[in-house]
Amino acid sequence: MPPHKWTDETRDASCYYGNAIRYASSDADDDETEADEAGAAPLINNTAANDNDAAPNRAERCLQTRHIFGFMGFLGFAVVYAMRVNLSVAIVAMVNNTDLPHDNDGVLPNDTCPLPANKSLNGARALQFPRGEFDWDEATQGLVLGSFFYGYVLTQVPGGRMAELLGGKRIYGYGVLITAIFTLLTPWAAHWDLPLLVLVRILEGMGEGVTYPAMHAMLAHWIPPLERNKFAAIVYAGSNIGTVISMPLTGWLCSLEFLGGWPAAFYIFGLLGILWFIAWMYLVYDKPSEHPRITRKERAYIERCLHVEEEEQELPSQPESIPWRGILTSVPLWAILLTQCGQSWAFYTQLTELPTYMSNMLHFDIQSNALLNAVPYLTAWFMGIACSILADWLLAQRYLSVLNSYKLWNSISSIVPSLGLIGIIYVGCDWVWVTFMLAGVGSFGGAVYAGNQMNHIALSPRFAGTMYGLTNSAANICGFLAPYVIGSIINHRETLTQWHIVFWLAAGLNILGNFIYLIFASADEQSWSNPRPSAIRPAARQALRT
Repeated sequence: MPPHKWTDETRDASCYYGNAIRYASSDADDDETEADEAGAAPLINNTAANDNDAAPNRAERCLQTRHIFGFMGFLGFAVVYAMRVNLSVAIVAMVNNTDLPHDNDGVLPNDTCPLPANKSLNGARALQFPRGEFDWDEATQGLVLGSFFYGYVLTQVPGGRMAELLGGKRIYGYGVLITAIFTLLTPWAAHWDLPLLVLVRILEGMGEGVTYPAMHAMLAHWIPPLERNKFAAIVYAGSNIGTVISMPLTGWLCSLEFLGGWPAAFYIFGLLGILWFIAWMYLVYDKPSEHPRITRKERAYIERCLHVEEEEQELPSQPESIPWRGILTSVPLWAILLTQCGQSWAFYTQLTELPTYMSNMLHFDIQSNALLNAVPYLTAWFMGIACSILADWLLAQRYLSVLNSYKLWNSISSIVPSLGLIGIIYVGCDWVWVTFMLAGVGSFGGAVYAGNQMNHIALSPRFAGTMYGLTNSAANICGFLAPYVIGSIINHRETLTQWHIVFWLAAGLNILGNFIYLIFASADEQSWSNPRPSAIRPAARQALRT
């Protein structure tokens, strides 16, 4: 039960400490409290008048309108990530690796992994490699894999701003739809011309680039402060589930003759994206006030909680001009940007290049390759949710300040996975230990949701979406730099030495970015965000610093 009387101190602290004070733990508790405060008499004679305000039944508590919104957002990220990563697996089947030149003359025997004569995951059968139809070398493959991110980084900031002005429903929905359409066109473009394939991937990236900023804007309108951290972690974790599903399913589809093999992965996921778009446009609305099927009780609950948040921070309700000078010269924001760049480089090294490493170095067939590469994203999904819950609990108990919480979980999400990449170097050709380093040690990358991802809101609640677009755009530049640089490092030399350089580089950049974040990060609202000194009450300001 929440307390019966609220003070400014408890209210302000609750906005920053998540579950420390559950003033809105449920609709029923809220209504009971209001009744107690007003000294209300039993509502025996007012049943009909207050029927819509009665405590929700068990079904309503389990599945409310905001939960449907969250589930559809989760599915949306799952679909777009499935369309995003399937090329990383399919390219193994698309490329004719046996005809590519490999300059391995003079390579020591222990600098490559031996090709097993009769071995698979269970040791029961020989490995079979599909003969691809494209003669793309490593640099060309890096260009194809990285071209998606040329478009992806272009629409981050515009997508966030359009979502703030036009509503996140349309921006997020049309972003997924555009991604789905160009995913369907990918096989045709690949067969037609390489530059056309690159263009299609760029346009696909432009569609997906608006999804994260748009969802950030929608969460601000739909999710009460006390639910936001865990809710966002679950919604954004759809990207992990999409990867987990897409990789093994793509590998399986590539081994079939259905729809030509590898093209089936693009046709099926593209069609799923279109079906999702139809459901999204019917089920989801920009705000609770615009939803025709939301109950009055849930709408009142959400709007009351969000009103408390706005009231305590005294934020203007109308959008204002963006203080670009203050944003671009903010040292704490640059700290977020740099640590995200390091994390992004390591993430995309694993996302886009590990399937090639598993195939060319560890000699896994495409199905086993895809399955092993999907496992780390499943473990990262579980770890991300677990870390978010633990982070909220530590804040609620005030064992950590907000700033120290950011730093702790950001360090875990950067350093521990980097140690896993370094571990791959030392375990060599042992696929069991390689999998452990990726799925076990690397799973701690999921802690990022409790790390720098929430830091934007602390620096500026008013411009968190724009700031997120900036940092995410910069970080995803690594999405197309990493495959290109890795292709240049390998450069026809498929050896352990060359791949070790790739892993050392990813781990080093990740750790360096976190080191900069530890020095310059802040949890204080910046002066350019809210120039009025009374905008945040003393209790809230003290909560941020203790």
